[in-house]
Amino acid sequence: MLEVKNVGVVLGGRSILRDINFRVDEGSFTGLIGPNGAGKTTLLRVILGLIRPTRGEVVVGGHQVRRGINSVGYVPQKIRLDADVPLRGRDLIGLGIDGDRWGMPIPNRTRRARVDRILEQVGAQEFADVPIGRLSGGQQQRLLIGHALVAEPQLLLLDEPLSNLDIKSVHEVVRLVAQMVGEQGISALLVSHDMNPLLGVMDQVIYVANGRALMGSVDEVIQPDVLSRLYGYDVEVLRTQGRILVVSGNDQPHHDDIPGPGDYIGGMSR
Repeated sequence: MLEVKNVGVVLGGRSILRDINFRVDEGSFTGLIGPNGAGKTTLLRVILGLIRPTRGEVVVGGHQVRRGINSVGYVPQKIRLDADVPLRGRDLIGLGIDGDRWGMPIPNRTRRARVDRILEQVGAQEFADVPIGRLSGGQQQRLLIGHALVAEPQLLLLDEPLSNLDIKSVHEVVRLVAQMVGEQGISALLVSHDMNPLLGVMDQVIYVANGRALMGSVDEVIQPDVLSRLYGYDVEVLRTQGRILVVSGNDQPHHDDIPGPGDYIGGMSR
């Protein structure tokens, strides 16, 4: 479904990504994990066609990526709307059908049925007619996922959808995405700095650090020697009570875009 081949990105004379290679198969759940500043969002924007790589290519569904490709659905980090903005949950879903067209959408039975079906799939029927500015973060994320799904994409990209959510909402969003992957056969690539909520559902992990990336199962990638090579200095992997923490060594220099001594650099926020 998705192939990233030898991708490198240089922005403002600074190398952001270097020789990124991975593939996401159809019907799989992949976690894109790494600390803040590692290049995860830049990589996502390359996959979306918003940034042209300096070298390499991205292929989605057998075709070289371009901006606005219909087979890709996108869930942004967060939307900020005033509580009084008269945009309801069902309106947000509907924008995924015809939001790119000029003028007001024309109500019809087919469009409403399509919106209602997505509302049911993401479990948002009970707040479908509530202004989205009055909804909780978890409720808004359900609607944003529905907005992306209503166009029936083959690949779903989610940019930090778990940020700023309470624990209950985090697990609800993860279960929802896993359910969409299992029931609809779509592929999901979820960006997060915390891998722990995804441990029970993701098929593989792409770990990004220092502008480079490794892909494999959690047991293959989240190992001290593997991550130390990726970061370029010693790191430790701690497993406790079903959680994984990746911690940098105690005597390494601290760079602006690389976690410093003693920082948690994966598995939980710094």
